[in-house]
Amino acid sequence: MMNNEDEFERVAMRVSAVSIIANFALTVFKLLAGILAHSGAIISDAIHSASDVFSTVVVIIGIRISRKASDKDHPYGHERLECVAAIVLATILAFTGLGIGYSALRQIMGGDYADLTVPGRLALMAAAVSILVKEAMYQYTRIHAKRIDSGALMADAWHHRSDALSSVGAFIGIGGARLGFPILDPVASVVICVFIEKAAYEIFMDAVDKMVDKACDEETERALRDCAAAQEGVLGVDLLHTRVFGNKIYVDIEIRADGEETLRRAHETAERVHDSIEKTFPRVKHIMVHVNPGEVPQASGMEG
Repeated sequence: MMNNEDEFERVAMRVSAVSIIANFALTVFKLLAGILAHSGAIISDAIHSASDVFSTVVVIIGIRISRKASDKDHPYGHERLECVAAIVLATILAFTGLGIGYSALRQIMGGDYADLTVPGRLALMAAAVSILVKEAMYQYTRIHAKRIDSGALMADAWHHRSDALSSVGAFIGIGGARLGFPILDPVASVVICVFIEKAAYEIFMDAVDKMVDKACDEETERALRDCAAAQEGVLGVDLLHTRVFGNKIYVDIEIRADGEETLRRAHETAERVHDSIEKTFPRVKHIMVHVNPGEVPQASGMEG
């Protein structure tokens, strides 16, 4: 995991640029293929890819703003604005899916399946190309999102995966339509809608969790406790509160130290805890250490 803010933005911008170029090319290719091959599923998939271009622009804006330094009005920084970008992305994704699903359901509910046009071979090829490209983009974006610990970039990665899955649905629907079941083309669009809505919900909930001061996972909290307890002068950890702030973690911890020690020694103990946690956990941005007085256990003597 990286802690360099300049490197974070550089990687995020490079990945986003690759995403925009690839999605724009796919949008044009699938739209032309859908029109020429008379496939509603591929046209729906093209619309999905077009939304990806706009979504990635939202991600870029969110990441750039979230990297701004703390100021008077935002003393804790701007990390949560990356979550706002992810929520906007999820909303766009959800409305895109609903539009695709509504259009497909109108065709299915029409009931006159004999008039439905059988998609051409070009539509099948476009779906296959989309599956391969979008899965590759998902893997590429996911690797870098984990590397720099970016929620917005990870949301964009899952956007690619949802597009790949929707292309799988399109491929099956187009293939079925070409085998004599034209209704399967709009059915594939409904399947695409379901995948898109699922991805939108997961992205939205992850962003909300990061905005409502949700605590860290138990494993991370246990590691934080162990790290604090291992420092010289710490007799125990009385309390630990954590909260996720964007892609960062805020920590409030109460440690127990020898009540007979001077204030200077107690401060030094608190500083050791603070510095150790900050060094060991790069995601931790802010740590508040409170020292409670305690008693050093007396060694029991042995009778001869």
